[in-house]
Amino acid sequence: MTEEYAALVRDHPIPKQHVETFLSANAPRGAGSCATSHDAAAQARRHRQRRRWATQVIVTDELARRACAERDLAPPDDVLPMYLLTIPETDVADLGSIIAAALAHSPAARALLAALEREQHIPETAVRDYYDRNRDRFLTPDALRRGIDPYDDPAPSDIRPYAQVHDGIAQRLRHAAARRAFFDWLDRARADVVYAEGHEHPGDPSHPDHEHRH
Repeated sequence: MTEEYAALVRDHPIPKQHVETFLSANAPRGAGSCATSHDAAAQARRHRQRRRWATQVIVTDELARRACAERDLAPPDDVLPMYLLTIPETDVADLGSIIAAALAHSPAARALLAALEREQHIPETAVRDYYDRNRDRFLTPDALRRGIDPYDDPAPSDIRPYAQVHDGIAQRLRHAAARRAFFDWLDRARADVVYAEGHEHPGDPSHPDHEHRH
């Protein structure tokens, strides 16, 4: 691999400069010089891991662009976005930092996720089962004010009717199913990506700085 490339996606090169520009545009606040050699070594390690993390975000964007083209989805802006949108903490917890950042960074990734969500079919039995197993989520405002225990055989009037919450549950389940489909797609899509030294996945055990992070 030519040293100018961070990764090859189906023989398409991702220039290292794209990764460095992305890192510069999204540098953490307070990043500066270190006082000791130990601190300097730690900072260098963090920068190497951030470079690997940024490579994954940019590779995911490239893979999503290709998937959008293959699905005839409306193409995103051709300009490579360099700034991250705000990433909700819940997305980082649910998705992992790489995928959460990729969805914030990449219009193509968001378009693909939306398409996957439209494709999900949620059986009625799954919606009903969710309702029956999560009655605590459907207490009426009055029941909440009275401190009703949803696990202590609440009165039917204390639980919002199934018909009232059905569509919201179905949407929640479609959203979760789409995220799982996105994970599966990404695992398959990046299986053949070739990375330059220093740009491997942060969790790749073949490099000395590896750590498990999605």
